[in-house]
Amino acid sequence: MSTRLVNVVVDAADPPALAQFWCDLLGWRVSLAEPDEVDVQAPPDDGWRFDLVFVPVPEPKTVQNRLHLDLASASPDQQMAVVDRALALGAERIDIGQRNVPWFVLADPEGNEFCVLEPRPEYASTGAVAAVVAAVASPTALAEFWSAATGWPVERTGVEYASLRDPDGRGPWLELIRSAAPHPVKNRVHLDVAPYPDGSVATEVARLAELGARPVDVGQGDVRWEVLADPEDNEFCVLTPR
Repeated sequence: MSTRLVNVVVDAADPPALAQFWCDLLGWRVSLAEPDEVDVQAPPDDGWRFDLVFVPVPEPKTVQNRLHLDLASASPDQQMAVVDRALALGAERIDIGQRNVPWFVLADPEGNEFCVLEPRPEYASTGAVAAVVAAVASPTALAEFWSAATGWPVERTGVEYASLRDPDGRGPWLELIRSAAPHPVKNRVHLDVAPYPDGSVATEVARLAELGARPVDVGQGDVRWEVLADPEDNEFCVLTPR
């Protein structure tokens, strides 16, 4: 048995408005709109095959997110078109210490950081989102855990990074980048994984615990899923089989 990546989840003060920003920016659509969750899906020809989920939280954003999205581009002109569209929709340029780099660092209307990358061959077949990027202390070590959690093999490693990819070669990368930044508050962006239809939440939670995960309480109350933290204390959820 195993689990697979099913959602990228973003805490939001106004989920419908933030979901609409991302729909308009990426050319995606809202597939579910409920008081406690708004889901955004990519079109069938995009490699993104999970949901981008926005959930309401009362806490304001206070620190730089440990997880963010990198957006792909196929040419310098397209890169600038994505940046211009983001700014017109309410994004802002921000400085997180990136200095002189060929990509643009922006924040969405609620301050969530994201990057618009210059054209790169490794992202040519990803679709609109090139990568889901996580800042971690030990990329290579943590990549082994997330490979087991997502079912994605580790494709590339270096001193400062580790990159995972769906074995079918479609969709975004999951990239772990070395960072010494602390983890002072609950992550505002997190991943959800789920067992396959014939799997079990309890079985998979036990398996992930053997790999270094632990249960955490983020105020979830009585829910059907389990909230865990990975070996570096990044929160994630194990949802019901699907």
